[in-house]
Amino acid sequence: MEDRLIENQTVFYSKAEHYWKEVSPTVDGMLGGYGSISSIDINGSKKFLQKFLGEGPGKTGTGCALDCGAGIGRITKRLLLPLFRTVDLVDVTQEFLDKARTYLGEEAKRVENYFCCGLQDFQPQPERYDVIWIQWVIGHLTDDHLVEFLRRCRSGLRPDGLIVVKDNVAYEGVILDDVDSSVCRDLNVLHRLVARAGLNIICEEQQKNFPEEIYQVHTIALR
Repeated sequence: MEDRLIENQTVFYSKAEHYWKEVSPTVDGMLGGYGSISSIDINGSKKFLQKFLGEGPGKTGTGCALDCGAGIGRITKRLLLPLFRTVDLVDVTQEFLDKARTYLGEEAKRVENYFCCGLQDFQPQPERYDVIWIQWVIGHLTDDHLVEFLRRCRSGLRPDGLIVVKDNVAYEGVILDDVDSSVCRDLNVLHRLVARAGLNIICEEQQKNFPEEIYQVHTIALR
């Protein structure tokens, strides 16, 4: 679908890397100037995620989570570390991961790995994670790379583990953002890619109370 928009895959990825290298390693930088929505975002994510966590048949464990496109660790700090024993971070920008070590404060000791890698090349360790959280980053992957990444994530899950994708959703089709070199897909396109990856949608919700001028944001639980 995005093939007509992305003429050169190498340029698509390198432009995004360059864009993020110029971004300030702050919460406001991570959120494109919308740092004020961080608490609304985290609270919505926590409410969504806690429905699945616990002990017993079908419940998702709280041992280890992976934060994909983690940046400075905003989600790790406020969502994942309070709910999981350990967390791994993966991001393409080394400066953000370096900042995360101080931004996370005392709780950084429960971060086991900081992986500097693009998700198109990242290989999660098999059966390591209870939850793989992927927020505001899938637009930086081509369709094929997103499908392949989701397949690798599936193999990285522990029993009853969960993949959560939270991202902007276009109203129709696929929209290219030439500034940060990303695409925004509509729900139909996203659902087709999830199905191609062999995953099922367990739950899907729209994030409420975000500013009207930004894209609608959906949270999707997969396994």
